Amino acid sequence: MKTLFGVELTPIHITTLPFKNPSYNHIPTKRWKINAKAKGFNGSNLEKKKAMVSEAKKKMKEDADDKIPDVVMERIIVRILFNVGVPLVTGLGLLQVFSVIKEQNLWQIPRWLPFLTTFITFGASALGIAYGTLSTSWDAEDKGSVLGFEEAKKNWGQMWEEDDSGNI
Repeated sequence: MKTLFGVELTPIHITTLPFKNPSYNHIPTKRWKINAKAKGFNGSNLEKKKAMVSEAKKKMKEDADDKIPDVVMERIIVRILFNVGVPLVTGLGLLQVFSVIKEQNLWQIPRWLPFLTTFITFGASALGIAYGTLSTSWDAEDKGSVLGFEEAKKNWGQMWEEDDSGNI
C-alpha cells in the first residue's frame, strides 16, 4: 500500500479493453483510489470543542454585564452628533462666508485665515467624538449637566482607573 500525505492509496482491480493502437500492448489492470482515513472526529475532540464553547458562552455572559444601557447610549449619540455637527457646520459656513467676501471684493482675506479656521473647526469636530462620549453621564438615572464638564472629569478618571487596574 502506498501513502501520500498520510492518505492511504489502495489498488482497485479493473478490467479494461485494449487500446486501439495495435503496437501498444500494455493493458492497465490497476487503478489507484484515494481512501482517506478521517482523523480528529472522535469523541475526545468533541468534548474539547464543547468545553471551549461553554467557556466562550461564560465570557459572553461576563461581557453582557458590561453592556451600556440604551438610555445612556442614546444620550452619548446625541452628544456626539452635537459636538461633531456644530463645529463642522461652523467650519463649512465660515468657508462659504470667506468665499462670498472675496467674490464681492469686500475684503482681501489672507490665505492663512481660511486654513486656520478650517483647522480649528474641523479639529474641534474630531475631538467632539471623544468629548461627546466623556461628557455624558454614564448613570442611567442621572441626565447630567448641559455642557457636561463635571461628567467629563468623573468619566475621564474612571476610564484611566479601569485601564490602570487592567494592566496590573
